[in-house]
Amino acid sequence: MKKIAILGSGYGSNFEAISRYLKDVDITCISDNKDAYILERAKYLEIPSLVLSLDEMEKYFDENKFDLVVLAGFMRIIPESLLKKMGRCINIHPSLLPSFKGKYAIKQAFLAGVKVTGITIHEVTLELDSGRIIAQYPVMIDDSMHYDELEEAIHRVEHIIYPQVVEKLLNNEPINFSRDNCSGCQGNCGGCQG
Repeated sequence: MKKIAILGSGYGSNFEAISRYLKDVDITCISDNKDAYILERAKYLEIPSLVLSLDEMEKYFDENKFDLVVLAGFMRIIPESLLKKMGRCINIHPSLLPSFKGKYAIKQAFLAGVKVTGITIHEVTLELDSGRIIAQYPVMIDDSMHYDELEEAIHRVEHIIYPQVVEKLLNNEPINFSRDNCSGCQGNCGGCQG
């Protein structure tokens, strides 16, 4: 059975989407924040969870190996020593990288007036939001769209695409998204019409 660790610091909606989607995968939830809602989600889904500092994570990943480490709202820069112990590690970012790196990417795209933004799943490196791009998916910004609507559209696409990418990486399958992959986006993604 494949093993993944999902790291999150906050709400954990991507963690829940991945956990509900994957079948026959051993999942461990890890947070650096004892008050993070991701821990409540893990409890509800009956997924083992841990609260660890970055230093404690070094020891943990030294002793526990995973097929993939998945960041889902993990709000820390991972030091090189920890990254080496994690093995393959991926993250999701709410923009089409390399545009709008860092925090508040959705707001940056909205205020910049771009007509297309989206999500990027990438390998984690020491440089913020700069690892090799694994997958991207567009989200269109309509002229009449409010910021909250864009944020909702981005999260809908994240919850559909991220679990599929994790599954494909675990199974060493090619990643090729088409209009059929993103049902549920309500017409805001660039790959379908709702």
